[in-house]
Amino acid sequence: MSVSLIAMSHSPLLGINDPQPEVDAALNVAFDEARKKVAEFNPDLVIVFTPDHFNGFFYDLLPQYCIGYTAESMGDYKTTAGPLNVPVELAEELGQFVIDHGVDVAISREMVIDHGGAQPLEILLGGLDTKPVIPIFVNGVARPFAPMERIRQLGELVGEWAQGRDERILMIASGGLSHDPPLPRWEIATEQQKDFLLHGHPDQADRDAREARVVSAGQKATTATGIIDINPEWDRKFMADCTAAAQDTTLFDSYTADQMDEDAGHSSHEVRTWVAGFSALAKANGNFQVDYEFYRPIPEFVAGFGLMYAK
Repeated sequence: MSVSLIAMSHSPLLGINDPQPEVDAALNVAFDEARKKVAEFNPDLVIVFTPDHFNGFFYDLLPQYCIGYTAESMGDYKTTAGPLNVPVELAEELGQFVIDHGVDVAISREMVIDHGGAQPLEILLGGLDTKPVIPIFVNGVARPFAPMERIRQLGELVGEWAQGRDERILMIASGGLSHDPPLPRWEIATEQQKDFLLHGHPDQADRDAREARVVSAGQKATTATGIIDINPEWDRKFMADCTAAAQDTTLFDSYTADQMDEDAGHSSHEVRTWVAGFSALAKANGNFQVDYEFYRPIPEFVAGFGLMYAK
């Protein structure tokens, strides 16, 4: 058994809104280093913890976490549309293991992932189907949110399952750090927005308009104030807690949804994927080590952008 983890931010604006040249160069170095780590590890199986942005999961029926037995990328924001190579029997075994051990995870035989899951697979592995992949959705956008303790417990059970496998397993935790993009929230949404949060986009034109609004927000962030809420201090503290989780994963339990909204923006909840990933790694490997770390606040991406590799 061998398990490693890459926790990384994603951005719908990657490849659309260019960061400042120094930041862009540093980001590409980080991606190259991450790809090198993945190639050296050469995983037999990938487990990706991914959020969703009201593209695959909606308020008509919204779980806190869900394991995909089959999955397909919708192809938003320059990501590729198409199926993931999900090993169905392994995914079923993982789902049953988690349920048997006390976390009532949902399952999907028709999971749809968006850029949150597709982008890191393409960056790190070169495609959606180059390796067997089990996707695990972790709600990071839509209230109500499960207590962070429950996300930790989910991750620990995934790690316990991985610990008993013979394969080399790479876990990917995909989620932004501090960020507050123009995504509608139910408590302040218009009736039209509520219909979207319930059912998704009625047509391609509506989806294109939404993507254009996000691109515009990133472009304005370079010249205007008050557009976004990146909190580098919060981001670095959270990443330090991820490192410290090698000794104590319960550090994550102190993060609350209301305080995260205030300190790091309404989409900072995507770090729940990191909580699941580092909790899984701690359970699988015990006292893991972080071998590589990158962080920059990137206004053009409307987010704090981080990457960590640990094993």
